[in-house]
Amino acid sequence: MRLSLSITGSALALVIATSFASCPTEALAQRHHHKQQSDLSEPADGVDDARPHTKQAGKKVLPVLGETQDTIIAVINGIPLTRRDVDNRGRLFALSTGLPMNEDVMSRMRPQIIRQLIDERLRTQEILNRHINVTPEQIAAAIEGIEKRNGMPANALRNRLAQDGVSLTTLIDQIRVQIGWTQVLRQELGTRYRMTSQEISQRTDALQKQEGRPEYFISEIFVPVEDARHSETELKFTETIIQELRKGAPFSIVAAQFSQAQSALDGGSMGWVQEDSLDPEVVAMVRKMPEGAISNPIKVAGGYVIATVLGKRIIGHQPGTLLNVRQAFIPFAEHLNPQNPTPQQRQALQTSVQIAQQSHSCEDLIAANKKLGEVRPSNPGELQLERLNPQMQQVLGTLPIGKTTRPLVSEDGIALLMVCSKTTKNFANRTPSEIADQLLNERVEQTARQLDRDLHRKAVIEMRSKT
Repeated sequence: MRLSLSITGSALALVIATSFASCPTEALAQRHHHKQQSDLSEPADGVDDARPHTKQAGKKVLPVLGETQDTIIAVINGIPLTRRDVDNRGRLFALSTGLPMNEDVMSRMRPQIIRQLIDERLRTQEILNRHINVTPEQIAAAIEGIEKRNGMPANALRNRLAQDGVSLTTLIDQIRVQIGWTQVLRQELGTRYRMTSQEISQRTDALQKQEGRPEYFISEIFVPVEDARHSETELKFTETIIQELRKGAPFSIVAAQFSQAQSALDGGSMGWVQEDSLDPEVVAMVRKMPEGAISNPIKVAGGYVIATVLGKRIIGHQPGTLLNVRQAFIPFAEHLNPQNPTPQQRQALQTSVQIAQQSHSCEDLIAANKKLGEVRPSNPGELQLERLNPQMQQVLGTLPIGKTTRPLVSEDGIALLMVCSKTTKNFANRTPSEIADQLLNERVEQTARQLDRDLHRKAVIEMRSKT
């Protein structure tokens, strides 16, 4: 079991992406857009160099796990970074991806974790310099959201982290930096976060001129290289991450933990991008990749990129079906053993059958879900039929409007779904607000990279060990 603990969001809003390993969002969507996350149940059966400028102070070898945790690895503008900080972040990553944590895995991840924590220290200092206050209420709300979406009682997350040897402070620090950095970017952009009608019109005209050309829905992980002449460490780390992604580690969580691109705040998602917006090396790779695949390391200026293609389409042409769905969910008190269901699980099945028989409209299903405590939201958001996994396409594609599905059993509960409406549309047609979002994302990425470069250039970073 894993907990999805990453914080994702755009420059203007934060979204907490949280779920169990059996999260129906992952089970439901074969490929999903980060703005279309849902909680449905699966039926059973061009890059700039972002490296820190460092001063080497020694070559001490770090101890293995279990030895002293107070070893100072680096000092960033007078603030120490310890072995304990690095190992705690490694354990948090292992918890959020379901990976076993051992010294071999940790040794491969440690250089990148150090680089990430150095970046976070610099960002934290910038947050403080700008007198930005991330309130306890904001952090508590983020943690509450994690607990709620994971079906955990209040205050249970601390125990869950402690059980896996992770201090709650480690998660709080990461949440605080990401919320605060979002506010820094807002300040830096100022009035430029609003797109003018002229800018939107210009982008609309540009897209029309590109009609018929391919575009891709891509998520990325960017691993910066400290020294282009000696990139073996970063390449080894990149290959390790690719191995774990191909074993099933969730891309969005890995990107949020380790990517040094601004898209990490959106779980690595770049949205729909055209070929002329990508590095030539990335274009050459994604042209050949099937949807859902994880790329090999892609060498670009400043580092390596790991890419996954979540969709391909021709600009101006993507017909599809949009579903407006409602659901009711009955949770299990414990994980289901299909060969030996508990009395509570048998009762849940009977309850689901009764609800299915008594629900003749979406309003009926909403009311039933509220009586069940609305463990999962009644409205999971609009879904594109073509992006669901084959099982759910079959279930929902032929389901009459206003009729419930059969009970859909997963290891943590039973769901009932109902299609309220179906709409055929051309998904390649972008609304002005969607174009404005794309322009804003590009502006935020450029601003963030420039600000990160400035922070590194001004920083005094003393490295006392790299491992």
